[in-house]
Amino acid sequence: MTSQWRKGSIELVPGYSLTDADNHRVDRAEHVDFAIEGGYVSIRLPGVPCTQLVSAPAVRLITCES
Repeated sequence: MTSQWRKGSIELVPGYSLTDADNHRVDRAEHVDFAIEGGYVSIRLPGVPCTQLVSAPAVRLITCES
C-alpha cells in the first residue's frame, strides 16, 4: 500500500505530543506532511529527520492545505 502524503496542520488531544525540530514537545504543528493509514497518522514535521506516528484517536483536528 502506498501512502498518500498531504500537507497541512495537526492538533492533538491533551496528553499526546509530537517532537519538533528543537526537540520540544508540541501538541500542534503547522505545514507538516501527513498520511492517514488505517488507525494511524504518520507525520513529518519540518526539520525533523524522522516520521512520527500517532493513533487516530490522539488527533483532535487535521487541516489539509493541499
